[in-house]
Amino acid sequence: MAATQLTASPVTVSARSLASLRASSAKFGTLKPGTLKQSQFRSFVVRAASVVAPKYTSIKPLGDRVLVKIKEAEEKTMGGILLPSTAQSKPQGGEVVTVGEGRTIGKTKIDIDVPTGAQIIYSKYAGTEVEFNDVQHLILKEDDIVGLLETEDIKDLKPLNDRVFIKVVAEAEEKTAGGLLLTETTKEKPSIGTVIAVGPGSLDEEGKRQPLSISTGSTVLYSKYAGNDFKGKDGSNYIALRASDVMAILS
Repeated sequence: MAATQLTASPVTVSARSLASLRASSAKFGTLKPGTLKQSQFRSFVVRAASVVAPKYTSIKPLGDRVLVKIKEAEEKTMGGILLPSTAQSKPQGGEVVTVGEGRTIGKTKIDIDVPTGAQIIYSKYAGTEVEFNDVQHLILKEDDIVGLLETEDIKDLKPLNDRVFIKVVAEAEEKTAGGLLLTETTKEKPSIGTVIAVGPGSLDEEGKRQPLSISTGSTVLYSKYAGNDFKGKDGSNYIALRASDVMAILS
């Protein structure tokens, strides 16, 4: 499906993005003619997914890239409250449609381990969004895939490569040392958790897997603001991050 494009060079706004622009106007107010200078207007760009024309019937990713059908964003909170489009969290999951031929490390050919049809979780803001057959897809590198999800619950995530999946055990502080109450946006992020799953390890220069030194069941201290956060169906908080973001093992 070809999306209508409205252009005022060098600004490009797709018709699909107009709804979010209207929502944004409520926050910033209505702009009157002459409010923005031409130089300011040039820096305003709305980005949207690339649209593949109907004449193309397939997409074949190259190298170690994977084509993923994006899971739709949640339209309601867990309590059933309807979310406006601007408040919906960006999807981080999808289904693998097709994969590339892999890559070569040294003299070793490395195939992509992720099978077609697998449900995956990927890193935030990874890859390039593509609209194909009226459906949102993502083309991303295999290394941007956090793990495989074989059930409906994030707690069963199977991490890939050098990633570690952790259940957060330290709660955020609700007050400062001086007794001031903290809002949700200013609370210190927890950085202690229990490892519940580890990936097979990263590849060395010869294409061989190097097992991680972190084991399941360990209590670890990890870097703040690293990785990808998730909430399980039981309300528990989880985080998936690279092993290099784990700073210490606690005992």
